[in-house]
Amino acid sequence: MKFGITVVSNTPLTPIMDIDEVAITFLEQIGYLPKGYGPRTSTSNIKESVPYRLFVEFFLKRRGKPWLIDDLATALKTSKPTIYRHINKLKSMDLLEDLTVEDNYGQKKKAYRIKYGDLSKAWNFVEAHVAVAIENYRKTVNHLQYLSEKERR
Repeated sequence: MKFGITVVSNTPLTPIMDIDEVAITFLEQIGYLPKGYGPRTSTSNIKESVPYRLFVEFFLKRRGKPWLIDDLATALKTSKPTIYRHINKLKSMDLLEDLTVEDNYGQKKKAYRIKYGDLSKAWNFVEAHVAVAIENYRKTVNHLQYLSEKERR
């Protein structure tokens, strides 16, 4: 899966003590929630939306627990494809890991959680991906500069 995240100039949200306000702003900044996100369901606000609840209530607040898709879909009262869509977005940011767990019937199933059960540790991978992406942009910029100079001669 391809890595993707939005990087915007921002001010640390450390003075804000409301987890919902910090989470919503942060999730908008990194591109998980579109800015001005309007839930497509009958929810009245973003805190009731599937992507927000999935991240905060399940992956963040219970970050050490591996979650099965069926359990998430049931708890969030939505379809499995909806859960997969949001999980895939978080996986593309390299924030989630796949684990194999046994369900209630002893069958092995894939489950998901924040990498290492720790958002700070997971974020180290995001930073590494961003650093590589920026380095590759630099190489491309330098190459473009070289090509433009070569063509000017």
